[in-house]
Amino acid sequence: MRKLIVWNLMTLDGYFEGTKPWDIDFHNLAWGPELQRYAERFGEEGDLLVFGRKTYEGMASYWPTAEGEDKIKAYMNGIAKIAVSRTMTEPGWNNARVVSDPIPELTRLKQENGKTIFIFGSAELADSLLKAGLIDEIRVCVVPVILGGGNPLFKPAEALVPLKLIESSTTESGAMILRYEPVKV
Repeated sequence: MRKLIVWNLMTLDGYFEGTKPWDIDFHNLAWGPELQRYAERFGEEGDLLVFGRKTYEGMASYWPTAEGEDKIKAYMNGIAKIAVSRTMTEPGWNNARVVSDPIPELTRLKQENGKTIFIFGSAELADSLLKAGLIDEIRVCVVPVILGGGNPLFKPAEALVPLKLIESSTTESGAMILRYEPVKV
């Protein structure tokens, strides 16, 4: 059975992007050798990326022509990808397809043999999948900055969502990489 894991960077005050879409300059405060190695391992651990439409469009416009970070660029462009959207028809990125209803699709894919399925960014999608009980792990890099406003990573919950800490580490920049798994109640 495959795992479905959410990965994102977040400010100390809980935002994964600023007040405007793709306002993620704060990522540079955490980026360094440790986070680069961590990001490179995603390509070894996973074989499928899932994005909400907005995140997908940003990734699809960046990675095909990205400069540097060759190992990350290679797996981002080569790995299988799903764009979750009710409006998009053509994914327009290598090895990608569009899915309009992610819950049955990811439920099915989790039952298949394969590597980890990752969700990068895509806070609204991650929230819906967490509420559906499909998320096996949440990985967050807490960037040592207070943004003061923006788009929160975690959306208002209807109920308490207990988490169990699996692992934590600190980077030279002072960022914390945290791994949690939802506790089944």
